Amino acid sequence: KKENIKFRRFKNMKILVLQHVESETPGYIKDLMLKDGFDLTTVELDVGEEIPENIEQFDAMFCMGGPMDTWMIEKYPWLKEEKKKIAKYVIDLKKPYLGFCLGCQLLGEIVGGKVIKSNPPEIGIMDIHMHSNKSNDLLFSDFPDEIKALQWHSYEVADLENNNDVTILASSPITKYQIFKYKNNAYGIQFHIEIKSNTVSDWGCIPEYKNALEESLGKGALEKLEKIASENMIDMNKHATILYKNFCKLI
Repeated sequence: KKENIKFRRFKNMKILVLQHVESETPGYIKDLMLKDGFDLTTVELDVGEEIPENIEQFDAMFCMGGPMDTWMIEKYPWLKEEKKKIAKYVIDLKKPYLGFCLGCQLLGEIVGGKVIKSNPPEIGIMDIHMHSNKSNDLLFSDFPDEIKALQWHSYEVADLENNNDVTILASSPITKYQIFKYKNNAYGIQFHIEIKSNTVSDWGCIPEYKNALEESLGKGALEKLEKIASENMIDMNKHATILYKNFCKLI
């Protein structure tokens, strides 16, 4: 009976998902949304699909990762329009937004930061340290002080210190802005909290990701990463569930 009530509650809630490659979906969080009856609209930007003009119709926006970088507008001209739509949704409409990896970096640029090369890249299952101010945050207050998460990035957000509307919620030894929020409606998450059992193997088929993985961790790195990810999957899915349940409160 409770499940039926929840399904009715969310079945009219519309989520816009911006994807940059077919295999980078909201993953485990997508499974939770579909189970609860959310209405998902996915725009596959890399194959020429366009973001709807009337983005105000959506209750939340998810912006996923991808093998391209925020500055590659000449190679991926749709990035220019994507940035405009995200800015309108987040800054003008003040609506809920979750950006993962590339989606985190796009948000960072939009609110006044820049994207720089990570030194070194962060690839693997690595530690994320939550800041003490997470205790006052709607989405992350229930998180432990330290978690392990999948990292797979060579660039990161920087220079948001002068924006008083930005709050850092988590960092790693290499990346300062692992989680940040703009005001109380938009969140950038540099790591992949959305991971599920097939994520690593699927992304290992993407040439840019495979090359970055082997450059960082050597030959055979994919199999090693799959094993470590599997060993930590229960905890990582638990954290995704906490984020999802709290995000439902936000929207």
